[in-house]
Formats: sequence, C-alpha cells, structure tokens
Amino acid sequence: MSNHQKVLKIHDKDNVLVALTDLEKGSEIIFENHNYIIQNHIAAKHKFVTNTIEKGGNVYMYGVLVGKAKKKIVKGDLISTSNLAHATEEYQVNNNKTPIKWQAPDISKFVNKTFNGYHRIDGKVGTENNWLIIPLVFCQNRNVNVLKDALVEKLGFGKKQHLRLDVDSLIADYKSGASNEVLLNKDILKESEESYKSDLFPNVDGIKFLTHDGGCGGSTSDAVALCHLLAGYINNPNVAGATILSLGCQHAQVNIIQQALQKMAPNLQKPIYILEQQNSRSEKDLLAEAIKKTFVGLIDANKIERKPANLSKLAIGLECGGSDGFSGISANPTLGYVSDLIVALGGTSVLSEFPELNGVEQELINRCTNPDKAEKFSQIMSVYNEKATALGAPFSMNPSPGNIKDGLITDAIKSAGAAKKGGSSPVEDVLDYTEQIVKPGLNLLCTPGNDVESTTGLAGSGCNIILFTTGLGTPTGNPITPVIKVSSNTTLFNKMNDIIDFNTGEIIEGNSSIKEKGEALLDFIIEVASGKQQTKARKLNQDDFIPWKRGMSL
Repeated sequence: MSNHQKVLKIHDKDNVLVALTDLEKGSEIIFENHNYIIQNHIAAKHKFVTNTIEKGGNVYMYGVLVGKAKKKIVKGDLISTSNLAHATEEYQVNNNKTPIKWQAPDISKFVNKTFNGYHRIDGKVGTENNWLIIPLVFCQNRNVNVLKDALVEKLGFGKKQHLRLDVDSLIADYKSGASNEVLLNKDILKESEESYKSDLFPNVDGIKFLTHDGGCGGSTSDAVALCHLLAGYINNPNVAGATILSLGCQHAQVNIIQQALQKMAPNLQKPIYILEQQNSRSEKDLLAEAIKKTFVGLIDANKIERKPANLSKLAIGLECGGSDGFSGISANPTLGYVSDLIVALGGTSVLSEFPELNGVEQELINRCTNPDKAEKFSQIMSVYNEKATALGAPFSMNPSPGNIKDGLITDAIKSAGAAKKGGSSPVEDVLDYTEQIVKPGLNLLCTPGNDVESTTGLAGSGCNIILFTTGLGTPTGNPITPVIKVSSNTTLFNKMNDIIDFNTGEIIEGNSSIKEKGEALLDFIIEVASGKQQTKARKLNQDDFIPWKRGMSL
C-alpha cells in the first residue's frame, strides 16, 4: 500500500490527515511532498495533525472547525478526547442572499428509468402497500397484539425471518446427559429461505402494528406530537389505510389525530377505522369489530397494483447510525451523491438528525433558497441546543462511545461527516418534527440523533425509502418504509452481512468512486422501490417505531 493509500486529506483547509490503515509509532508518512513521523500508534479511521498546534489552537476537518486543542499537539500526533475539545464556528442568517449556484450531477443514466409503485389519489407513489393498526395510547397495546396474533398468520402475512434457533435439540441433548462443552459447540442455526406473501391479499405488503408507550401520562405536547406523527404515518404513500384503537380518556384524543390528518391531507381518501374502547360494549366486541373492519380495509387495499412511476416520486430519507471514522468519507458521501441525483431528477431527499448538523449550520444556511427557511433552521437549531443543554445533554456530548472509539472524537467531526449525506444541492425546505414533505428537492427535518427516533420521524414526514449508513453495524428498520443499510467499510459488510444491504468500503480501498457507488445504490433503490428486492431489515422483521419525546430525548 502506498503512502497515498494509507492516509487521506479531505479538504484543503484541513490540518489533520485520516489514517486509512493502522499506522505504527515512529513510521514515516510522505504525503503531498510533506514528511510526517507518526508519534504514537494510530488505528485506521483516526486522525493525526499535520502541524504542531498550540493549546487553544483550531483543528479543521472537512474544511470546518471541529475542535480546539486542550494542550499542545505535536505534528504527527493522534487527536483524541484527551487533547481535543469540541468547537464550532458561529453562524448567522444573511438576508441579502446571492443566488445559489449548484452543479447538478449527470443524470443521463436515470432520466428514462422508472420504479413500480402504488399510485395514490393525491399523486404520491408508495414503494410498499401497508395497512396500519395503531393504538392512540399505550394501554391499547395489548389489544393491538391480540389483533396481531389473530390476523398475521391467518391472512398469510407470516414472519419473513429466515433464521430458526433450534432450542429443542439443546433440550433433548441436555436430557440425554450431554456435557456443557457439547452443548456450547452444538450448531443450532437452522436457516430457511422461506418468505411468506399473502395469497389472499397479494398486493398488500404487510399489516403493521405500531405499539408505543405514549398517549397519556406524559406531557400534553408529547401526546399531541404523537397524534401528528401517527397522522403522518397514515398519510405516508406507503400506507393504504389504518385501524385506530383508542381508550377514550387519554391525552391523545381522536379529534387531535383527525384534525392533524385534515391539515396534512384535506382530501385524504384512504379508509380509516377508529374504535374507542370506552364506547364499546366489551373488549371482545371491540376486537371483533376491529378485525372485521381491518379485513374489509385489506380488500380495498388489495385492489391497488404496482404500476410504473417516475423517479421524481421517490422521497429518500437520509440517516446514519453506529457511525465510524470512515462514514463521512465513503458511505455518507455516497448518500450525498444519491441525494443530488434524486434532486436533479425532480425527487425529494430529506436530511435529518439536527444534533448531527452542529458545526455545519452556516453551510446549510447558505444553501437555503429562502431566507425564511434559513431563519427557521437557525431558530430550531438554537432552541434545540439550548433545551438539550438545560437537560444536561448538549450537542457537544452527542458522540457515543462507539463513535469515539472509531475516530469520531467530537460532535463537530461527527456532524461534518454526517452532513455529507445531504450532498451539495440547495435546501428547498426546513421541516420541524412531524411536518410533511410538500416541496421536492433537499429538505432538512428536525429529528433527534437517536437512530430509531429519527427513522421514525423520516417515515412520519412522508419518506417512501430510507437510506441508513453505518460503520459499526446497527440492526434496525421501520414498519412502513424500507430501510436500506449501507456500510462504510468492507470488514463490517462481510461481518454483518445479514443486516446490511450495500457496501461502500471499496471507496476506502481505492477500488471504486463515490459516483460509481452512488449510481449503483440508486439502481438498488429502484429494485427495492419496485418490490423486486427485499431489504435485510424487512427479512428480519425489524419494524422499529419510537416516537420522539422532545422534553426527554436527544
């Protein structure tokens, strides 16, 4: 491996180099006609400084300020939590905006391509056709689970899990006197390639059950936000209709979700059945009525068939989780290229996780096409950080132990890499949590940095596909929107291939480019959106749904 393959400089302004492979203490690196003596062992994904930085000096990566030296850092030394503190530039909204110049990518390979989706009356197109069963309050979760037990297998929506753990053989061997060593070495993995599709309702991809712990007992504002989130799920183009269970006395009242739906989609014509237990003769009657209405709803949903749709009908959510030091170099820029392709094709991409945009606010503000949108983004970021700080969890504390271990030392480093998912296109709209996508182009959506809460929010605002990058491996998915997992490195892809769909590690290895990977990923998206390819999260039934409690979660 040459020196140029061992290290990488991301931006001309940077005063750090990224190690692409392990660098031993005392080794010499020659890069762009400069010599560097490595001061200590530097693991792949970590960084070392290109010049001596005095205490209080600035460290730049991705061309932005990402930290200040806690003490003197000598040339060739590793940056770590012991010598670098989080720091970002101040930002402000400039109302005297100059026109935004953007060089769109070449879309000639995709202009005539389509995907086969479910066309809705409002003009949106779903990549799936799901029925929802929703509790407005946590005390309806049991009833939802009873419906799940009654409906799923009977209607042919059996588990798509391909893995069976043979516990019966362990029990049999134990009873026959097998030793602990024999039991520990026994192969109990029994994989099956069966995948169930309903013969009764072949045009329905699934019945999804959104249990949660909200709706009452917490703040009223969180109950209202929950209603708006659930309304957003019903409004999502991947949903055909819904059965809603209510107790009756909870904070999350039926009229709140009805008003939210009326505001989001005044002409919504999806079948929605609402049942309130305190108005029912008995729990048994409630459940019987819910099953009958759901069955009739599924009959209507099954009448919709996949038909060709323009790629402009794609609304792509951009997410990352379990990030590593390569995420901002391979996987995230690949998503950024896909985002730019989608925008150039007239579609929509949505960049979420506002805590992970800390430090790149000015760049995003400068890319806003409307000063009011720039002001909205600035205001949301400021209020969010103030509230998070008051709760003892400021943005600067965002990196997880796993992030830090794999080279994301400060939130600013993590954020600068995370923002690469948004590509380079202009920002057309800024959405607060649960607000709906109404404009094509790049949107910014306020969600927390928590992976599942953020993907939950992306689907709730209308995304019909979600791209999820990871450098460490994150097993998660979404009930209504396919989640495509993208690894930042080949080692992870090979190790956790059962949960990851797409690998960008070849970029780090020098065997592929961001453009090549971006185009290949968009081809894969088209396959998933057409129902021809199933994501690993779908195969594993990873239907994670966690509403954001804004006063309690970062």
